[in-house]
Amino acid sequence: MRSAWGWILVGGILETLWASGMKLSDGFTDIPWTVFTLVFIVCSTLCLNKGLKSGLPMGICYAVWVGIGAVGSIIVGNLFFGDDMNLLGWFFLAVVIIGILGLNIVGESDDQGGSEED
Repeated sequence: MRSAWGWILVGGILETLWASGMKLSDGFTDIPWTVFTLVFIVCSTLCLNKGLKSGLPMGICYAVWVGIGAVGSIIVGNLFFGDDMNLLGWFFLAVVIIGILGLNIVGESDDQGGSEED
């Protein structure tokens, strides 16, 4: 199952890339950045699909994938696009990260428990 979570991690990182590409595409008017965005949307979704095909629970898998992309987008926005966030925003970002880690742990324990018969 670790490789399945690896697919989700890679997909979340690729989600950050396509979100950044979307920002740079200037409303899909800059063709190279638009193509970049579309390619990484497809690649990110394919990684999510690989994780789901490996047997990860859909809801937890999707939440972790989106959460990684959201956290990555916030960090990239702050580092490269001049986005600003106050201290309370950083606190809630930490809450999201803790939630992602918690869902990953719950997803792993569900996978282990799901193989046993009642």
